[in-house]
Amino acid sequence: MPYDPNMDESLFSKTWESEAGRISVSVYSYNKGIKKLQITRENRDGEGGFRFTKLGRMTKEEAEGVLPLMQEALKNMD
Repeated sequence: MPYDPNMDESLFSKTWESEAGRISVSVYSYNKGIKKLQITRENRDGEGGFRFTKLGRMTKEEAEGVLPLMQEALKNMD
């Protein structure tokens, strides 16, 4: 069965932002299934817009900024 975006429900989403870009922490449930945590990174491009990129490694500042969002997201996964 192919992915259907209409069946993907966003239950939680918050973003931590810095000068370099932003990291979003979200909780999704597909087709009323198990709740899953998603973390994405977007970097700023030359014009100041955002461009999706792999999350990869995080600096200490990024980890400290995202950790409270992850803890809040976990509460939404019960």
